[in-house]
Parts: sequence; C-alpha cells; structure tokens
Amino acid sequence: MFDQADTILTARGEDHSHRASNASDYHLTGRLRCPSCGKAMIGTAATGRSRSYRYYTCFARGRYGNHTCTAPRLDAAAVDHAVLAAMARFYRDRHDLIGAAVDDARTAHEAAYSGRHAELAAVEGELARTNKKIDRYLTEFEDDDIDHDAVKERLRTLGARTKQLRQRRDELTEELEAAPEPVPPATLHAVADHIHQIVTSGQPAQRKALVEALIDSVKITAPDRLIPIYRIPQATPQPDPGTTDPAADRPAAEPTGGVVRAMTNTVRRQGLEPRTRGLRVRCSAN
Repeated sequence: MFDQADTILTARGEDHSHRASNASDYHLTGRLRCPSCGKAMIGTAATGRSRSYRYYTCFARGRYGNHTCTAPRLDAAAVDHAVLAAMARFYRDRHDLIGAAVDDARTAHEAAYSGRHAELAAVEGELARTNKKIDRYLTEFEDDDIDHDAVKERLRTLGARTKQLRQRRDELTEELEAAPEPVPPATLHAVADHIHQIVTSGQPAQRKALVEALIDSVKITAPDRLIPIYRIPQATPQPDPGTTDPAADRPAAEPTGGVVRAMTNTVRRQGLEPRTRGLRVRCSAN
C-alpha cells in the first residue's frame, strides 16, 4: 500500500520528468492560478479508451484529490488555443492600448523616481571632488611632500568612498534608464508578424517561450472566461556587426535579430487587461 501511495503522489507531483506529457505541451504553465484556492494550475493528463486528454488542474486538487479543491479542470488544448489567438489579435489590432499603457507606465516611473536626477547630480559632483583629492594626494606622494604612511591610509579611505559613489551612480543611472519607452509601429508590426508565425507554424516549445515573453499571467474569472495580462515589447539595440548576439538563438521569445524584448514590469489593468470577447474554453468538472 505504501508503494502504491508513493507512485500516485509521484505522478501527481511537480517533477516534470514523471509526467506523461512534455512540459512544453502546456503553454500556460506558471501563468495560471486556481480561482478557488490560489494554487498553481499545473498540466495533467488522463488516458481514455482511444486518446489522451490534457488539462490544467489545480495543484491542490491534483495532489490531494478533489475534496481539497473543487475547482474544475480546464481543457488545456482549448485554453492554449484561446489565449494564443487572443494574444495574436491583441498585438495586431490594439496598438492604442499598448501606447496608453506605455504612457501610464512612464508617468508612474517618473513619479517614483522624481528625486533621482538630483541625487545623481550630487553623487557625480562628490565623485569628481573625491577623484581630485586622490590626484592631489598622489602628486604630493610622488613629490615626497607628505608623510607616506598618512597618505596610504587617506588614499585607502578615499578609494573606498569612490567605490561606493560609483556603485550608487551606476544604480541611479540604471533606474533612470529603465523608464518604459514608446514602441514604434514598426516594432509592433514585427511583434505581430512573429506571433503569427509562431502560433501557426511553431513548435510547442516555441509557443511556450512566446507566452513566457509576452504574457505575465492569465486570470480565471469564471469557468469559461479568461483575462490575459500582457507584457509590453520594447526595442532592443542591435549588436555591432561582427559581434555574437546570444539572443539570436532564441527566436521563440523574440523576433529574429533581437527586434524586441519583453518589458520586465507588467502593465496593469488600465492598459493591458482587455476583456476579450469570445475568449471561452471548455471545462471538465471531473
């Protein structure tokens, strides 16, 4: 009995190596949460008389049984198809929402980092003064105009302060440069073309990578209603000729040549949670 229970728990667990289907077959893994208990919805499979059935199942239900969570299983094929189709339509047709979302994100970023420009100027000014002091001490040290032991200790202190200032300068610069940028229409068209290509003729692993790049999460608001929350594509600088671009081998997540990348910060409800009509899926209560 113990061996049988262990086999069942292993089959229901999170170890993808023990599942019947490859993880890439479930495009929305990590993007769905159970609407009843909040646990992750994981890919599961069941075998009928003539075929296998794929579902997204609440982890608590799959691991401990439906007495723990009564949320219905979702037909994985229907859910994946509906979300991919909605994503393709959204990035093809709703450039207005994308532009509004970027504007909102820029406003929020500017408000959150309004004092960073003044701090950056102060840090750069102190860094310049500290470097001048170091130069002066080095000159006096070379001319034997000052006690060498005292100079060494002072230079050590100034060197540590310079390191701190440079680190803070780099942090502030990175924060200020992280503001969302408007997305050119050509970039959005490239994203839409790439999505269409992957959705229609890509491999399961490519579709899954596309979802990971452009969808932050998918809310389940009813057994037959899903709301995708999208990420915004941003322009990626092209590599210099002759250099190796590590992203070039990842066409599933971004168009060839690194045309876009996904923003790490998700734009919330006011921009990118359109209640897509017709985004319905078939569910199973078993």
